[in-house]
Amino acid sequence: MMDNNPEECSVCFNNYDDNQLRPRTLPCGHTFCSQCINNAIKNGQLTCPSCHAQHAATAATQFPINYGMEALIRKLKGIEVVPGKPIKAPARGISKKLHSLVQEQKSISSSLITSCEEVLSQLGEYRGQLGDWKTQHLQLQDRLYALVEQNKSAMKLLELEDTSVVDMTTQGEEGKTQLQAMLGSLDTVNTAQEVFMTINEVDQCNMEVENWLQKCQELFPDVKTVHTSVKVQETIREVLEMTTTETGATADPAHLGDSASSIMNKVQEITGEIPQKQLTVEDLRRMRESVKRLVEAGRVVAVKRLVEAGRVMAVQEDQDGRRSARITLQDGQLYLHPLLRQPSPAHAHTLQESEVVGVLDPSCTLVFLDLGWARSTRGRVTIRLTPDTPLARQFVLLCTGQWGHTYRNTKLLRVCYKGKPGEWVKGGDYESNDGEGGAPMLPDLQGQYRRSGQAGAVRALGGPRGPRCAQFVITTRDLQGGGQWSRVFGDVVSGLDVVRAAVNHSDITEVTVVDCGVVLPL
Repeated sequence: MMDNNPEECSVCFNNYDDNQLRPRTLPCGHTFCSQCINNAIKNGQLTCPSCHAQHAATAATQFPINYGMEALIRKLKGIEVVPGKPIKAPARGISKKLHSLVQEQKSISSSLITSCEEVLSQLGEYRGQLGDWKTQHLQLQDRLYALVEQNKSAMKLLELEDTSVVDMTTQGEEGKTQLQAMLGSLDTVNTAQEVFMTINEVDQCNMEVENWLQKCQELFPDVKTVHTSVKVQETIREVLEMTTTETGATADPAHLGDSASSIMNKVQEITGEIPQKQLTVEDLRRMRESVKRLVEAGRVVAVKRLVEAGRVMAVQEDQDGRRSARITLQDGQLYLHPLLRQPSPAHAHTLQESEVVGVLDPSCTLVFLDLGWARSTRGRVTIRLTPDTPLARQFVLLCTGQWGHTYRNTKLLRVCYKGKPGEWVKGGDYESNDGEGGAPMLPDLQGQYRRSGQAGAVRALGGPRGPRCAQFVITTRDLQGGGQWSRVFGDVVSGLDVVRAAVNHSDITEVTVVDCGVVLPL
């Protein structure tokens, strides 16, 4: 159905503007305001509010502005009719046709300015990467004099590339300044002669900027420079660690993305040397350890980039097909999300779910629940499960979705003793999501469980053979008088404030487990 209000964002229903509410188009083709896109990005992922397509994203600015929508809105505003008042012609000394021509030129120049800013940003990021590589080369040169000549050669290439980037950056800044000046000139034309003279100047400026944009795409990154830099760094490190240097083929410029690829995407293509199907759980372990020690190099850098880009997935095949689970990195910690029937990102690297889950330590398993309400995720609740108990194993199954069912998208169902000692909240009905379901996943849930009266205790509700044994309770206030709850199988180690905020929400059934999973102890 066509939207009758194209000037409005279909999520927040606010009119688009040229600031926080600029319209941006997702790869799936749907358009929303920048603010709603930013609000929808969670853990490096964006779910389209219209078609629910998954997109890797960190900020709204990575999606293009819908200039066509902005032009339509400007046109709609320009023809608004007030009852009882005549339509006023533009307050310029030029015809409507020339006025339209001016607006068209302004739109083209504005688009080029945006492209200019995006490439300048890429050049800045690329130059920062070049600077990092230069610093690393200098440090390696101090440690290993036998490879000084190789290192100097790589440095020379980087210096030449850096000089080229600086020159192109200067040209880009000048072009951007000229375009901005041209925009100002277009706003001041008052005669037909001035229009044609100014448009000629703008066309020339536009052509120069377009040539600059094309030249940036062709020149950067220089494959030889980046490849040589990365390989020399790896060689020096491997020699220092008494390992055998591996040789690799130089990246082929003919296969280096398309002309629309960003400069840093091309850099990642050159440096991303991990072939698909060769990523291992051990790579994730090394990557996490390197992040914790703030020492990253070679393959570790490539693995980290893959994880941050949402291109590492755990997969499980069954009679109904393939399911996949995201693996994410946040604050130096790796998280495994639930298995879902979802398309994997292009060029994704996959690991078997059984191998990933196999690293979990039964003596110290951490799981997480992301709670949200009012159309946004409010925070993450991390729970340490009691060592190797049936209820703890069941909780892991429902956080990872290994057996099909998961706590993802389930509601919190009820609050008891609200505002009083022993206050608790219930959730976990993965079947009917109304408190009537939540059958046990394991045949026998009997075991040795703790008793606790402290806030943060996670326990089962009812006996070990009840029809709703998969439902769980989180205590948010201490019991008084030495009272204790039974069948406790975990404790909240972080995020108890999130649970308490949920309890204080006006309608607890509006609070949802928007995501869940386990913390990988790699």
